[in-house]
Amino acid sequence: MGNLVYTAISILIISIFAGIFGSLLGLGGGMIVIPALTLLMGVDIKYAITAGLISVISTSSGSAVVYVRDKITNIRVGMFLELATTIGALTGALVAGFLQPKILYILFALQLFYSAYSMIKKRNQELPEIRSIHPMAEKLKLRGEYYDKALNQTITYQASSVYGGFGLMYLAGMISALLGIGSGSFKVIAMDHLMNLPMKVSTATSNFMMGVTAAASAGIYLFRGQIDPKIAGPVAIGVVIGATIGTKLMQRMRSVTLRKIFIPVLLYVAVEMLLQGLGVK
Repeated sequence: MGNLVYTAISILIISIFAGIFGSLLGLGGGMIVIPALTLLMGVDIKYAITAGLISVISTSSGSAVVYVRDKITNIRVGMFLELATTIGALTGALVAGFLQPKILYILFALQLFYSAYSMIKKRNQELPEIRSIHPMAEKLKLRGEYYDKALNQTITYQASSVYGGFGLMYLAGMISALLGIGSGSFKVIAMDHLMNLPMKVSTATSNFMMGVTAAASAGIYLFRGQIDPKIAGPVAIGVVIGATIGTKLMQRMRSVTLRKIFIPVLLYVAVEMLLQGLGVK
């Protein structure tokens, strides 16, 4: 009984940090939860993966209420890009038997390195640069505004490079299906770098989108009986607590700060993917 309580508390604490991190950067909590459970807690990888999905859903749920209420999440952009991710995931599932995963890992890593380089160049940019209005963005009304508490002003924005953002999200969905990885980093990159949305809007909308995707996957794992309540319970509670804290922190932080936190995370994921592709790990 004592060991069970200790394990639950440990998972809860880990999950709180995962929730804070996930809600700040729009990456979900799986990036922290899965390695922590497998390496530190000795949890079987299949249960760790399902716990990671629960953490993503919990991060999305915990932060979506605040971000949607404060109009930081752009639901129209999120649902538009979710369409690309879904189509990409279906394509990935269809071609999974014809492509070598190692090549995809390397291509994925190279794309992330380039994205990190692009973000480094924008590291001191607080708000997106003014670009011409994309005709498709105008037609789909992919625009919005929110009140930035850190800058104490209302920020208005309009999406650009709609086709590029849609294409990158299609690629993200395909890679996710082929490699069984999350695509939160691609979601943020597509919105921040290609579509020229504010960093806060990108991370908030990414959180919203990942919850939709993860919920569908979690249903399948639940049907298979691969979700352990003793693990998923503390994860869900901890991540919701962390996400609640993270949403408050994010709104008080400058976009420049968020970007500087995001860059090393991006580089870490890129290195991990490259090592997987080269067979080092």
